[in-house]
Amino acid sequence: MYDLTVVIPTFNERANVAPMVDLLTAALQGRAWEAVFVDDDSPDGTADAVRAIAETRANIRVLQRTGRRGLAGACIEGILSSSARLCAVIDADLQHDETRLPLMMDLFIQVDLDLVVASRNLEGGSSEGGFSGLRQWGSAQATSLTRRALGISVTDPMSGFFMVRRSSFRQVAPQLQVAGFKILADMLAVAGPRWQVREIPYGFRQRQFGESKMDRTVALEFLGLLIARKTGGLVSIKFVLFGFVGAVGVLVQLAVVAVAFRLMPGHFALAQAVGVTVAIANNFFLNNMLTYRDRALKGRAFLKGLASFYLVCAFGAVLNIGLADLVYRLLPVVSLASIAGALAGAAWNFVASAQFTWCAR
Repeated sequence: MYDLTVVIPTFNERANVAPMVDLLTAALQGRAWEAVFVDDDSPDGTADAVRAIAETRANIRVLQRTGRRGLAGACIEGILSSSARLCAVIDADLQHDETRLPLMMDLFIQVDLDLVVASRNLEGGSSEGGFSGLRQWGSAQATSLTRRALGISVTDPMSGFFMVRRSSFRQVAPQLQVAGFKILADMLAVAGPRWQVREIPYGFRQRQFGESKMDRTVALEFLGLLIARKTGGLVSIKFVLFGFVGAVGVLVQLAVVAVAFRLMPGHFALAQAVGVTVAIANNFFLNNMLTYRDRALKGRAFLKGLASFYLVCAFGAVLNIGLADLVYRLLPVVSLASIAGALAGAAWNFVASAQFTWCAR
């Protein structure tokens, strides 16, 4: 029976697996612990590297996920797979200070806590070693926005290094967003004042191997998380991203319709049809890259997905064109009629594409 499960979400972190195991072994000497690497089917063989170590280490195991990606979902699955009283989440890139884990465990013994957060923003902590000046500024802005928007008092809600009581986590797990990268902020928002939380400082270190997973999509998912939480979880991160793509699609559609209508004056329905056709293709490309990047379609599956997206959106397109034409006949304002048509098909497109185009493979 283990007292602690260390959950380590991974994607293309093969070079960091052995060093991470060595660091945890040294830091947790004398403790009953296990490490669970939750791997999103890394093409570099990360899962195989874990299995090689697991052949001689009973406290090392891997959960290899296929057809889905995302740090939040990986953390949720890893924690729920544990039978230990405490679960820690730590990045595989060696930037988190694993020597803080024993202190975090001891705090749960000393005080009846639900969560201990390793913070870069407390006195004695820092992020200078692992972040560039621009990344530090971006992290500070995101931290400030999260604290204000979600009413969180923790100094580092963007931290990816924390320890949680498993029984407490199970209470909030059904309400967590599986998409996105910032699971700690989501946990704190869902738990609210019910949880007893303590913070400790740590120094964020420089990455040794591999590449950072931070990109523009992560920023959009973060904003999606804030919106999802401000709506009480009624709106998912994916729906927010789908809506963002849809908004871009509306702009594309308006531009195409305007050009087509100039080329074909008096034929608004045909111009609207051209705009809808181009907008659907645009939305498929962006959704595949952003909304559903955890199950992004590639190769032949990409072409099949594009065809599927056109098919499942056919009803929405007919509704879009028909309603837009009706509105234009009643009130001949091209932009107003086009927007009305676009909004009418949005709900159908979201539900249909999730079920048929980007369904689990």
